[in-house]
Amino acid sequence: MHFLTIDDLTTDELAGVVDDAAALKRAQADGMPHEALPGRSLAMLFEKPSTRTRVSFEVGMTQLGGHGVFLGDDDIQLGRGEPVADTARALGRYVDAVMARVFDHGDLEEIAAHADVPVVNGLTDDAHPCQALADLLTLREEVGDSGTVAWVGDGNNVAASFTIGAAMMGYDVNVATPEGYGLDDSVIERAEEHGDVTVTTDPEAATADAEVVYTDVWVSMGQEDEREQRLDAFEGFQVDADLLGDAAFMHCLPANRGEEVTADVIDGEQSVVWQQAENRLHAQKALLVELVD
Repeated sequence: MHFLTIDDLTTDELAGVVDDAAALKRAQADGMPHEALPGRSLAMLFEKPSTRTRVSFEVGMTQLGGHGVFLGDDDIQLGRGEPVADTARALGRYVDAVMARVFDHGDLEEIAAHADVPVVNGLTDDAHPCQALADLLTLREEVGDSGTVAWVGDGNNVAASFTIGAAMMGYDVNVATPEGYGLDDSVIERAEEHGDVTVTTDPEAATADAEVVYTDVWVSMGQEDEREQRLDAFEGFQVDADLLGDAAFMHCLPANRGEEVTADVIDGEQSVVWQQAENRLHAQKALLVELVD
């Protein structure tokens, strides 16, 4: 089984991974060994740079008793013109799973078609399901198994995976994006198959009854040429203390203080972003055990 989008898991499988992530987090806090994947190897293929994705997967595999192999553009033939399918076929003969962080979701799908081992989406331009797993663990810790959550800002890959995943887990989801920067209709349809999703262009309406408010950068990697246009479009979508109200604050990081969020919010007492970042480790370990064990 591959994990390319959050809804590659069934609702029961998703809940099970979140349950297992919580158990692995408790085990680590109690100092209990949990080497569930002894001797197993994970190829970590990176076209896009990352702090949290690399460290959480590499450390996670070590804690599970296995090994993570970092493969950047300068380390493999893929960056020198080798077909994606050939790279995938070779990796599948060496390792027990592949995590790929790439730009084009189609490249990820081609890796999955040819690798002959489980393939995990570490991020594409379309989806970031591993972040969503960590988000869902954080939601459970903060508000329990139900409640209303709000996404404010760009309808990007993180927003897509979070909206679908939160709906699958039974949360009501409010999404506020500027005109022209919303979620694809297909994403909304997939989310609505599982729960209630409200889409608006009004951040105040989206956050009015929310227990958690989530945002991300307005200018993602590869969008630098659109920076000024995007800053103008997202005026009024900054999460400040007034918009946040009594809700908890989430952000997938890295963050630009003074743009999508004010410093007093992300660094304040209602912020759970560091808990959320830590949960990447526990959620991904649970996922790897589900896929590889």
